[in-house]
Amino acid sequence: MKFLLEVTMDDAALAKDPAGELGRILRYWGGNLRHYALGPGDGAAIYDSEYREVGRWHVADQTG
Repeated sequence: MKFLLEVTMDDAALAKDPAGELGRILRYWGGNLRHYALGPGDGAAIYDSEYREVGRWHVADQTG
C-alpha cells in the first residue's frame, strides 16, 4: 500500500505562507489519521486554514 497526500500550493493561504500553511495541514491530518483504518481506498479532502479544499490524501493499493 501507499499513503499519498497531494496539496495544491497556489491557493491563497498556501501562496501567502507556504511553509506555515503546509505545516498546519500536516499537523492536523497527522493527528486526524487515527480515525481511519488506513486501508486501500480510505481518503479525505484536505482543507486550508480558510476551509477551502486544497487537496486530498488517500491510501492506494500498490497493484493499482
